[in-house]
Amino acid sequence: MAQSHPEARAYVAGRDASADLNAGLARAQLTGKNVLLVMGANWCHDSRALAGWLETPRFTALLADRYEVVYVNVGMPQTSDGHNEDIARRFGLDGITGTPAVLVIGQDGVLRNADTAQSWRNAASRSEDAIFDELASLAAEKAYSPTR
Repeated sequence: MAQSHPEARAYVAGRDASADLNAGLARAQLTGKNVLLVMGANWCHDSRALAGWLETPRFTALLADRYEVVYVNVGMPQTSDGHNEDIARRFGLDGITGTPAVLVIGQDGVLRNADTAQSWRNAASRSEDAIFDELASLAAEKAYSPTR
């Protein structure tokens, strides 16, 4: 069966995930955007599919306008070989139950989508429109103005 989605390997094991996240949060405060924290792994086809969609022109325009994007490698948490799960706990999640997890964090540092953050494990089977619409909706509904 032919691949119906782009793929990208955006999850780098050797990066300092906390530093990357803190830099993304700092940029979000300056730009008035949310942080789109994508916690996944290169072994995971759903993580690669989501990263692939996020690199397409349609998504890069949305992301540039509304999000500071941070990718975090989580290893394989399903087999007790997870990495950077402390970042998920920092935002009130018990850990990573599947990959990818997508956290939308306001420039105030508050997780905006706790109810859907871990619902992205099927990203490879979602349509491009469904992914785009959800990310656009999260950005629009959860916007937080730096002047508030």
